[in-house]
Amino acid sequence: MDTFFVSHGSPMLSIDESIPARHFLQSWRSEVMQANPRAILVVSGHWETDVPTVNVTSGANDTIYDFYGFPRSMYKLKYPAPGAPDLAKRVKDLVEQAGFGPVKADKSRGLDHGAWVPLMLMYPEANIPVCQLSIQTHKGAAYHYNMGKALAPLREEGVLIIGSGSATHNLRSIGPDSGPISKWALEFDTWLKESLLNGRHDDLNNYEKAPSGKMAHPWPDHFFPLHVALGAAGEKAKAEQIHDSWTNCTISYASYRFTTSD
Repeated sequence: MDTFFVSHGSPMLSIDESIPARHFLQSWRSEVMQANPRAILVVSGHWETDVPTVNVTSGANDTIYDFYGFPRSMYKLKYPAPGAPDLAKRVKDLVEQAGFGPVKADKSRGLDHGAWVPLMLMYPEANIPVCQLSIQTHKGAAYHYNMGKALAPLREEGVLIIGSGSATHNLRSIGPDSGPISKWALEFDTWLKESLLNGRHDDLNNYEKAPSGKMAHPWPDHFFPLHVALGAAGEKAKAEQIHDSWTNCTISYASYRFTTSD
């Protein structure tokens, strides 16, 4: 199983047909991955905790509307994918065995929009079990890369690992839909693509030193999911860009596939 990083951008992705990334995600099963996974593990930029935590749901996952001020129709959308308690336990065991300390189990949390918005486009039937693993923003990129390495055995078990965040994420600097791409955003996005395609994992673990790194990610929450997905593919992983589009001058929807060559 390959691993993936998906830039989910704005929650408007759920209803706005003008966003190119929406059509990319809708073509997932025909263009990216034809076979359905046994289960899906999502690491989203919208779940931050002090220690690693998995959501353990025995029934259908609740749909979390963790966004504000959007069209009312978005708050009526549902993605009742089954929970994946067996996967949650497996994730817990792998992360703990790798030395990340006790992993908590959250039995009340559903899926945040970093998970359900892309998944409702990729797998609209909502019939594949889904589990989420949180990030720790007070830890570094290398920490999340190594956490991904701990999850690598899941690839052989039919589990699709998706890091869901954004290639660039500075909401204080967004512009109009029709505006040109900001220089700093394009600079970082180009650096990211070149680093991934050339296997410069150490550079990615020190992304703050990249051109416009601090501007592209003043907070790390939407970037660490990439490190988890990359780590899960292994040290010799090959990266492939599978989508590239922009909205609001600064929001990159760049998305990547990571294929192991171990």
